[in-house]
Amino acid sequence: MKKIALCISVFILSLPSVAMETDNLSDWFLKGSSRANIKYYYIETNKENSATDLSSSAHANSIGAKLNYTTANFHGLSMGFTLMTTNPFSLPSRVDTSVIGRDNGIRLDSSVSSKTAKDGFSILGESFIKYKNENFELLYGRKVIKSPLIDAKEVRVLPSVVEGSTVLYNFENGVTLGSAYFTKFKQRTSNVFTNIVEHALGSKTKELIGKSGGSVASIYLTNNFKNYKFRIYDYFAKDFMNSIYFDVDKKGKIGSNISYTTSIQGIYQRGVGHSIDTMNNNIDTYGGKINSRAFGVKSKINYDSSTFEVSFTDVLNSSNGEHNSLVMPWDGTPLFTNTITSSNLFGSNYGKGLTSSGGYISGTQGVKFSYVQEYSNSFKSLVSYSRFSNKNFDKTQEDINAVISYKIGDFSISLKGIWVDNSTTIGSSDSKDSISQIDSLRQYRVIANYQF
Repeated sequence: MKKIALCISVFILSLPSVAMETDNLSDWFLKGSSRANIKYYYIETNKENSATDLSSSAHANSIGAKLNYTTANFHGLSMGFTLMTTNPFSLPSRVDTSVIGRDNGIRLDSSVSSKTAKDGFSILGESFIKYKNENFELLYGRKVIKSPLIDAKEVRVLPSVVEGSTVLYNFENGVTLGSAYFTKFKQRTSNVFTNIVEHALGSKTKELIGKSGGSVASIYLTNNFKNYKFRIYDYFAKDFMNSIYFDVDKKGKIGSNISYTTSIQGIYQRGVGHSIDTMNNNIDTYGGKINSRAFGVKSKINYDSSTFEVSFTDVLNSSNGEHNSLVMPWDGTPLFTNTITSSNLFGSNYGKGLTSSGGYISGTQGVKFSYVQEYSNSFKSLVSYSRFSNKNFDKTQEDINAVISYKIGDFSISLKGIWVDNSTTIGSSDSKDSISQIDSLRQYRVIANYQF
């Protein structure tokens, strides 16, 4: 496999870097575009959990790469291919597999620390054909996408990928109307495309939806106006759930060097078909049928090279006997207060679709403050603080995330520190659990990235 990857990379890097339009079939491939991304990732994770008397520390090194080639356009037709690979090295006795094959370990061995989870892999992650004619676009195959509830989540070595088809139309006024039909999903720490609903539910798939797999259909509407934008998505998985997401941004200026953006968002999820009776009949396991709602508000101010942001979200409680935490099985982390520090980091692993934590549990209110400073064309820093509270728990979760990055040309390096703590607050005392189910988490990352 390494020899194949090397041959493909040499071929890709010998091609032009910008795609062209051609009416010559022989130039369809020869005048395509290429790009590559090589990433080094170091991660160290330390956890404390007094409830289980568990203290753990793990780390890992990995070098990953994405090598892409996209053909030229031939009468509107083009094809794209992306080789993805992650290669661990110098592993310790206790390995943090979140930058290697964590999802493979869960899927095959039910363990995040099995040998499978520690194995690197290579895969043809993207392979698609696209047709574009003026404002109309049709795509079929495997593609990295970014949407609120199905996302690439590129905060590790490789992104997640979906398989299916999309069609969209861009209107002259900046509005885009699109639809999609997805059948498979590849987690970022896996080299296997599994059925998209099976990825969410794992061994419970047939019990919950009455069959061994399913699909997700989506329709969405977005705009790209000057001073405001909106997005609305509807995701439907037959016999599982229907999810609706929307957000609206309004931009403005105060004077010549201050700009602002105010935003609102909403999420509504409900169980559909077979899952309703199954989950209602087994409330102890599933909490009842899916009925989840959340909203958020956010304000961001840009002043010269500084950016300040404050946000608030609320995952609403519904009636008793309902699964009212948000269901995020496909790497969507859309809440304005979401941070990579919370323990929902791995919520999208195989079979974990009904598991929520951090700011996504029903009844949780979150607030987040962040500050970004650009010191020059090369240096940038970020620090954020978020707090999640829930009257059903006797502890609040506090997250701090600090990043400093340096970029020169096509190379960048980032140093990240993550601190998560749960502290006892005034409130319910009949539960010893915290929102994240841990007392503390400390995580440190070094990420070097070269794109060309």
